[in-house]
Amino acid sequence: MGSQLKQRIEDATKSAMRARERQQLGALRLINAALKQFEVDERKTLSDTVVLSILNRMLKQRRDSLGQYEAAGREDLAGQERFEIDLIESFMPAQMSEADIVIAVKKAVEVTGAETMSDMGKIMAHLKDALTGKADMGAVSQQVKAQLNRA
Repeated sequence: MGSQLKQRIEDATKSAMRARERQQLGALRLINAALKQFEVDERKTLSDTVVLSILNRMLKQRRDSLGQYEAAGREDLAGQERFEIDLIESFMPAQMSEADIVIAVKKAVEVTGAETMSDMGKIMAHLKDALTGKADMGAVSQQVKAQLNRA
């Protein structure tokens, strides 16, 4: 079974080709290349979770680049990064609110029986599949630390 998200990206690529939208096509080809590289390197069929993980990595790279371009006054390059960020985000699920993250972390702490900071890895592993692409894992990590420090 293939990834529905990967299929959406491929369909968007075909639409961009037909419409001759060069900027969008270029960005979509970068996404497709990253997905294909993972498939070839890992010799695995992509699941939606893996596709979301790859897209999250691409978003992080572009946000880092955007900050550097803005600091250097390179608005032309910053504009391209903003375009690619918006395009990648269009394939991502809606982001969870901070309150929803707190609830998810509390449930994970209960389910895993975690009590100390040494249990953090167990909680993060439990949350990873459920929250990948839906929440910033850095924010999730901070919530896990906060929960475990209260215990």
